[in-house]
Amino acid sequence: MSNQQLHHRMAKVWDNLPGWGNLAAVNHTSISKRFMLTGIAFFFVGITLAMLIRTQLAKPGQSLLDADVYAQVFTMHGTIMMFLFAIPVLEGAAMYLVPKMIGTRDLVFPRLSAFGYYCYLFGGLIVLSSLVLGIAPSSGWFMYTPLSGAEYSPGPGSDFWLLGITFVEISAVSAGIELTVSILRTRAPGMSLAKMPIFCWYILAMALMIVFGFPPLILASILLELERAAQMPFFDPAAGGDPLLWQHLFWLFGHPEVYIIFLPAAGIVSTILPVFAGRPLAGYRWLVLSVITTGFISFGLWVHHMFTVGIPQLAQAFFSVASMLVAVPTAIQVFVWMATLWTGRVRFELPMLWICGFLFIFVCGGLTGVMLALVPFDWQVHDTHFVIAHFHYVLIGGMLFPLIGALYYWLPLLSGRKPSMQLGKWAFALVFIGFNGTFLLMHLTGLLGMPRRVFTYQSEQGWDWLNLSSSVGGFVLATGLVMVALDVILHFKFGPKAKPNPWRADTLEWAAGMPPLSYNFASIPTIKTRHPLWDSPGLIQSIPAGAHGLARIEHGRRELYGTEAISGKLKTVFHIPTHSWWPLICAAVLAGLCISLLTRQYLLAVGVTATAAALLFRWSWENGTHKTMAPLTDNESDSDEPPLHSRTADGPGLWGIMVMLMADGALYLSLVFGWLYLWTVSPNGELPDTSSVSRPLMLTSGIFLTLGTLLYRNIEQKLRGGGDSGFSKKLYTVCALTVCHLGLLIWAMVASDLKLTSRAADAVMLVMFAFLIFHSGMSVVASLLQTWRIKQGHISQTLFYEVSVLYPLWLYTLGIFWVSVCSFVLLPAWWEAA
Repeated sequence: MSNQQLHHRMAKVWDNLPGWGNLAAVNHTSISKRFMLTGIAFFFVGITLAMLIRTQLAKPGQSLLDADVYAQVFTMHGTIMMFLFAIPVLEGAAMYLVPKMIGTRDLVFPRLSAFGYYCYLFGGLIVLSSLVLGIAPSSGWFMYTPLSGAEYSPGPGSDFWLLGITFVEISAVSAGIELTVSILRTRAPGMSLAKMPIFCWYILAMALMIVFGFPPLILASILLELERAAQMPFFDPAAGGDPLLWQHLFWLFGHPEVYIIFLPAAGIVSTILPVFAGRPLAGYRWLVLSVITTGFISFGLWVHHMFTVGIPQLAQAFFSVASMLVAVPTAIQVFVWMATLWTGRVRFELPMLWICGFLFIFVCGGLTGVMLALVPFDWQVHDTHFVIAHFHYVLIGGMLFPLIGALYYWLPLLSGRKPSMQLGKWAFALVFIGFNGTFLLMHLTGLLGMPRRVFTYQSEQGWDWLNLSSSVGGFVLATGLVMVALDVILHFKFGPKAKPNPWRADTLEWAAGMPPLSYNFASIPTIKTRHPLWDSPGLIQSIPAGAHGLARIEHGRRELYGTEAISGKLKTVFHIPTHSWWPLICAAVLAGLCISLLTRQYLLAVGVTATAAALLFRWSWENGTHKTMAPLTDNESDSDEPPLHSRTADGPGLWGIMVMLMADGALYLSLVFGWLYLWTVSPNGELPDTSSVSRPLMLTSGIFLTLGTLLYRNIEQKLRGGGDSGFSKKLYTVCALTVCHLGLLIWAMVASDLKLTSRAADAVMLVMFAFLIFHSGMSVVASLLQTWRIKQGHISQTLFYEVSVLYPLWLYTLGIFWVSVCSFVLLPAWWEAA
C-alpha cells in the first residue's frame, strides 16, 4: 500500500461525518476543541459578570445593582469560573494533548468523551438559563446551608445550581476516568512511566483527584436537592441534621479542586520551560514525587476553609499544619523550574512571557496562602477581600497565565501558524498590569475590614480609592483578555506560516501534523527515551510514512496499542468505537430529566429516568465483539500484531469499570462519613433508631447476594482457565439469586418505619437503601444483558472478556452491601447496647 493510500484509508475510518454528522463525532481532537471553546465562551460571560461587580463597587453607594441582583451576579460569576470554565477547559486541553504526547490515536473511551461534553454543555446552559430568566441562585457559588435551603432561598435558583452543576460534574468524572485509563494503558510501546512526558504525570494526578474529589459534592448536591424538594432534613439542626455537614462535603471537593486546577497549569509550565531553556528538566523525578505528594496532601486540607465555624482547636492545629505542609511539594516544583532556567539558555519567546508572569504571581499567591493557614490570621481576614485577593492570585496566576502561555505555545499545532509577538506582548502587559492593579489592592481592602459579599459600602469606611483603583485595574485586565482573544482570531488568518516543530520541542505531539490528522499518527513508534523528538527528530517524517507499528487499516477498525501500565510493554490492540449519536441522545434525555425535576414534574421525571436507563443500556450493547466494534473474522491469526483486547481478559473496559468504581466508592464513603457525622458530631444529633430496619431481612438478602457473587466469580475464573460449558445456565442462576436479594432489600426498606421528614438519620438511611438497590439492580440487569449477548454470539467460552469486565461490579456491590449493614444497622445497635 502506498503512503497516499494509507492516509486515504485512515481518513476514511477516522474522519468525522460531514455536516450535521459532526454532532456524532467522538474523536478526541474534535471533542477537546468543543470543551475548550465552550469553556472560553462561559469564561467571557464570567468576565462580564465580574465587570458588573467591579462597577458596582467602584464607588460607595452605587445603585447599578440592588442587593438581590448583586448576589445573583456574584454567585454566577464564581459558579461559571470554577465549574464551567476552569475544570472543563483544562480537561479539554488534556484531552487534546495527552493522546498526542503519549503516541496514540485517541482516548480509550471516545464515546464517553462525547457524552461528557454534552453533559457539560447542557448542564452549563441549565445553570446559565437561570441568570437569563432572572432567577439565578443567590447563595454564593459555595451554596452554604441554611442560606441555600428552601426557607431562605424559596425560589428555583438553588435548584438550577444543584441540578445543573451535578450534571456538569458527571462530565468531569467521565473525563477523569477517560484520562486515567488512557494514560495508564495506551502509551506508545516502550514508553514506561519513567519515560512519560511530565505533562501526563500532572494530568494523571489531576484525573485521579477528580475521580476521588468530585463525588462528595455530587452527594452533597443530591442531599440538598432532596431536602429542598422532599423536606428531608439532612442539614436541619432541629431534626438532627447539621448545616456544617454541607461545608464538610463541599470542601472535601473544594480544596482538592484548587490543586485540580493548579496541577495541569503547573504541568504546562513544566512542559514549556525546558523547551525554551534548551535543556531537560533539572529534576524530573523530584517533580513527579512532588505532584504525587500534592495530590495526596490536598485531600487533607478541607477544614482550612472552616477555621471560623467552631471546630475543636486540635482539629484546627492539624489542618493548619497540613495547609502549610502542602507548600513543600509546591516549592519543590518552583525550585526545579528555577534550576532549569538557571542552567539553560533561555529564549524569551511569547509563551515564556506568560510563564514568567505565572512564576511571579503564583509565588505571591502561595505566600498569602501560608498566611491564611495560620489560624489566628485566618480569623482576622476570613470572609474579607483579602481572601478574594489570595485565591485570585492562586487561581488566575496559577491557572490563567499558564493557560494563555499554553495557548500561544500550541497555537502552531492547531493552525500551522506562529502567533504575533507584537500584539501578544501588548496583551500580556495589559493582563499583567490589570491583574495586579485589581487584586494586589484587595489585600489592603481586606486588611481594612471590607467583607467579601457586600454590594455597597459607606464612604467613611476608607475603602473608596482602593475599590476605585481595583475597578480600573479590572477593566484593564478585561481589555487585555479581549486583546488575547482578538490576537488568536487574527492569528488564524494573518499568522506567519510555521515550520514543523517550530519551538524545537521534545514531545511527540509535534509529530502528529500541523494541524494534526484525525488519527494523529499513521504508525505508532516504539519510544526509548523521555525526549523522543530531541533524540530522534526523524520521527516527524517516519511516523506519517507508516514506518512503525499499527499501520494496517484494511479491517476498518479504529485501533490503538494497549500497553502495560508501568513498563509500557506492548500487550494487545484496543479497538475503540467510531462516531455515534448515542452520547448526544443520552445526554439530551438526562438534560430533560433535570428540567422535569426543576419544574417539579415528578411523574414525568420517572418516565424520563426509565427512558434514560433504557437508552444507556442500549448504548452499552454496542461493545466487545458487536458488529460495529470488532466482529470475528477468519484471518485474525494472520496478523503480526498482538490480539484484539476483546479476545483477552484484560482490556480498557476492565480498567474503566475499576476507576469508575473508585469514583462511586468515594461517593459511598462520603455518605458513610455523613451518617457517622450526624449521629456522633452534629450538635443535635441522636443515636439512629435502627430497630425499625429488619435485621433478618437484611442478613438474608445479603446471603443471596453473596451466593450470587461467589457463583459469578466461579464462572469468571473457570472461563479464564479454559472454559465452562455450562456458564450460560449459571449466569441465569446468578440473576435469580440477585433478584431474590433485591426483593428482600426492597421489602426491608418498605417495612422500615423511617421518619423521612422529621429525622435526618432516617433520611440518610433511605439514601443508603436507594444506593444499594441501584447498584444491585444495575448488576442484575447487566448480567441479564450478558445472557442475551451469549445467544447473539458476543460472549462464549473463548470470548469471555465482558464477563471479566462485570466481575468488579459484583464484588463492589457485595462489598458496599455488607459495609452498609455494618455501618448503618449493626454499628448503631452495638453502640446503643454498649
